[in-house]
Amino acid sequence: MCGIVGAVAERNVVEILLEGLRRLEYRGYDSAGVAILDNDANLTRLRRIGKVKELANAIEEHPIKGSVGIAHTRWATHGGVTEANAHPHFSNDRIAVVHNGIIENYETLRQQLTTDGYRFTSDTDTETIAHQIEKELQSTDSLLTAVQTAVKKFHGAYGTVVMDKQDPTSVIVARSGSPLVIGLGIGENFIASDQLALLPVTRRFIFLEEGDVAQISRTKVSIYDTNGDPVQRQVIESDIQHDAGDKAGYRHYMLKEIHEQPVVVRNTLQGRLTENGLNTEIFGVKADEILAKVQHVQIIACGTSYHSGMTAKYWMEQYANVSCNVEIASEYRYRKSFIHPNTLLVTISQSGETADTLAALRLAKDNGCMASLSICNVPGSSLVRESDLAFMTMAGAEIGVASTKAFTTQLTGLLMLTTAIGQHNGMSKEQTASIITSLHTLPAKLEQTLNLSNEIETLAEEFADKHHALFLGRGDQYPIAMEGALKLKEISYIHAEAYASGELKHGPLALIDEHMPVIVVAPNNELLEKLKSNVEEVRARGGIMYVFADKQANFKSDETMRVINVPHVDDIIAPIIYTLPLQLLSYYVAVIKGTDVDQPRNLAKSVTVE
Repeated sequence: MCGIVGAVAERNVVEILLEGLRRLEYRGYDSAGVAILDNDANLTRLRRIGKVKELANAIEEHPIKGSVGIAHTRWATHGGVTEANAHPHFSNDRIAVVHNGIIENYETLRQQLTTDGYRFTSDTDTETIAHQIEKELQSTDSLLTAVQTAVKKFHGAYGTVVMDKQDPTSVIVARSGSPLVIGLGIGENFIASDQLALLPVTRRFIFLEEGDVAQISRTKVSIYDTNGDPVQRQVIESDIQHDAGDKAGYRHYMLKEIHEQPVVVRNTLQGRLTENGLNTEIFGVKADEILAKVQHVQIIACGTSYHSGMTAKYWMEQYANVSCNVEIASEYRYRKSFIHPNTLLVTISQSGETADTLAALRLAKDNGCMASLSICNVPGSSLVRESDLAFMTMAGAEIGVASTKAFTTQLTGLLMLTTAIGQHNGMSKEQTASIITSLHTLPAKLEQTLNLSNEIETLAEEFADKHHALFLGRGDQYPIAMEGALKLKEISYIHAEAYASGELKHGPLALIDEHMPVIVVAPNNELLEKLKSNVEEVRARGGIMYVFADKQANFKSDETMRVINVPHVDDIIAPIIYTLPLQLLSYYVAVIKGTDVDQPRNLAKSVTVE
């Protein structure tokens, strides 16, 4: 989603702000802008539609410099993609604001502010923030007080940074719903929506909590809670790595990240498995006590993370012997739900800042869930900090908007969680040892599966003129088919849908003809014969099929069916393995279609608004 970078220093901060924006480009955006206060308290703004490069070019043409500044990449919500709607937004050439999130009551505020004589030059909700703060300054000389008063009138989510032309020594930041992190320097301090933006200038961070307002100057950071009382927040030393500038010879970040999966899965497993089991403390110091009481698991997630949760439901109920529900976060938070006794709430998010998932976590805790556990790729994220337990995947920075390695490491973590719960719930030592053995083989099996890359690249050429596709899977491969369909639509813009194979005869068969490719995932498991019957249903109606099948499943290519043999693997890790061919297919089809693979249109990496 949108990116924020700010700085208060003695040196010129323009290049720091630009580099921060470059490091947030992977999040998805449509315009970029910067506002700078120089030593003479002159406030200057430059905004451009398109990439950060366009903003950098504008700064080259119209040089600006100053020691206090804010910058932003916008992903349009209110108002179209225009320079007037790009951030930062001004009020009376005094107040400059950047903002992530949505002010839900902005129309009411806008009407009142217009009546009060304020002139709006954009269609955004953010401009309301600027004018409301400027209005509050009519009754106080303190920008901090003005912001604290103004935010009480905002309904919705905001991570916002405010500069005042009349106070060129500090900025004010406020956080509700949308994340903000303060970066601590020596004689200078910084603010960003993601610590990745600030890694070139600091490794020391403070993560703001819900409702916090902070005043940041060169030498001091003062934080106030939602009641306006001064508070101390923990300083965290980050060892996170960011390799966004290096594709390592690959054409796109997505392809690089697909091929990193054996390594990152190995990293996720490293030190967490014993010879015949696992240490439950990998989920937190209280994990053993909590997991021993679990009678029900409620999984909440969005998008790709939701598909990993759906896969885990099959594992939880088959191997861990506990009931499990999986729900989309945006649905869960707006309905009355029943909390089972001794429920473990599991939230899944690559970024740990997904707005709907965070809101669902807070709701479930208020409604009496026994405990919460997050599976996440970002240490220090809101989801991790607000959960009782956490499992950190070791995917590293994922730059491509379409998730790949984050998904497979989530699945790996969920399989370990299944085992940990099962160990407390009747799972035999033999079953535990079998799962651990399968996990040990997983990185090597992923490497073998990536050897299919050239064959899948050739196959992708047959999708050059396609506009629709169906994906089929049974059992724990059904969520994998859903993930395959999501990947194809995300980056190639081909309309794709996934169905449980047994549902074909209940409607989707009407879509089958020679123009509708049907992609099937077919491991050699107890559902194989049922799946073969579904394949014959498609064949009988003239459909063209692409079957990713275990080499022992005895599928044969012919004029109606293209078979790609996948290495034989144990049933329990098959969902993770069969993910990779579908990722590769989507990638190569998108390359053929000529789309922007790493930053597909209309999408953002981290969805921090509803």
